Amino acid sequence: MSDSPVAKQDWFSRFSNSCSLMVGSRWSFSVAILVVIAWALTGPYYHYSDTWQLVINTGTTIVTFIMVFLIQHTQNRDSKAINLKLNEIIFSIERAKNDLIDAENLSDEELEELEKKYAHVRAIAEQRRERRRQPSERTPAA
Repeated sequence: MSDSPVAKQDWFSRFSNSCSLMVGSRWSFSVAILVVIAWALTGPYYHYSDTWQLVINTGTTIVTFIMVFLIQHTQNRDSKAINLKLNEIIFSIERAKNDLIDAENLSDEELEELEKKYAHVRAIAEQRRERRRQPSERTPAA
């Protein structure tokens, strides 16, 4: 594996990332709204027929079906990249617990145990913070 941070992506990754960015833009949203408005405005012309309704149902179903896979692919890649970056940060910090590297591969039960452990750690930290605040609040006014 190369040390270069810039890596080649396969055609599908490039395609799905591009589609995800385009579909997530305000322009795509605007186009979608315009399509729905145009479809609604044609209703009287087509007498609100079954075919008229089928056009929007079929079109949106096909687009949704395809986009689910494209966006999921992009989301999976982004999640993997973020997890790898977090793993690198955990690994590079001496005091960090390296057993949290690849935590995303733990079972739900193991994740719940870790969550309870860190909730307890957070509660202790909040108690300490509160104790440090209290003496300054008790300082008598002159």
